[in-house]
Amino acid sequence: MATALITGASAGIGKELARTHAAKGGDLIIAARREDALQELKSEIEGKNGTKVHVYAADLGTPDGAKAVWEQIKADGLTVDYLINNAGFGGHGLFHEQDLDRMLAMVDLNVKSLMTLTHLALKDMVAKGSGRILNVGSTAGMIPGPLQATYHATKAFVNSFSQALANEVQDKGVTVTVLAPGPVKTEFFDVADMKGAKGAQGDIASAEEVARIGYDAMMKGELVVINDKKLRFMLDWLVPFLPRRKTLSMARDFAEKQPA
Repeated sequence: MATALITGASAGIGKELARTHAAKGGDLIIAARREDALQELKSEIEGKNGTKVHVYAADLGTPDGAKAVWEQIKADGLTVDYLINNAGFGGHGLFHEQDLDRMLAMVDLNVKSLMTLTHLALKDMVAKGSGRILNVGSTAGMIPGPLQATYHATKAFVNSFSQALANEVQDKGVTVTVLAPGPVKTEFFDVADMKGAKGAQGDIASAEEVARIGYDAMMKGELVVINDKKLRFMLDWLVPFLPRRKTLSMARDFAEKQPA
């Protein structure tokens, strides 16, 4: 079974993707900042599934973070058959009122680290004629997002970039898939300061469900997968025909915090 490198594996969708892959009998390389959480996941998976888990604790958002992790993986003699770029975070508020350094850090992690690891992994995958890449984007990447302007923009990059690469390598034995979930029950809303936002309310998907859908789509070599059928219908059949200002108004309403 293949070895999968999963970033942002300490929690949420990344953690569930690791569990999903291990349940299929695959070995893992897991990376994130929180080593204690990674070690805990390693113990759980190796004890339950008997598969091998390699831990790399690092901040992938630093200038050389992603490249350094990749070089250490190669130095340790490991091969990456599947790359799952899941690491990322969001933010909330008016752009001009938010901390610029935090927003630039968001671009570094959500975009630059993903781009770096994809470039390094693709070289090896194309050379051997096989491999799978799953980039975790978001339905946020399909429309501009007032009050989440930078986050939506980073996920728009993931969406566009991944689909273009999928076309480039379609005859080289490699697949590239974008997982674009709607709201998911993870720590994302806390980190992004979105507790109380309309989009964080109601019956939203579990990380386990989204991970399963994304993993299955990757294995099938699908191009883009959206877990939420209602969102998929809206984005495919309603939003393209709405006036742009109406779409922006809807997106802002989604992000507005509700009175306590």
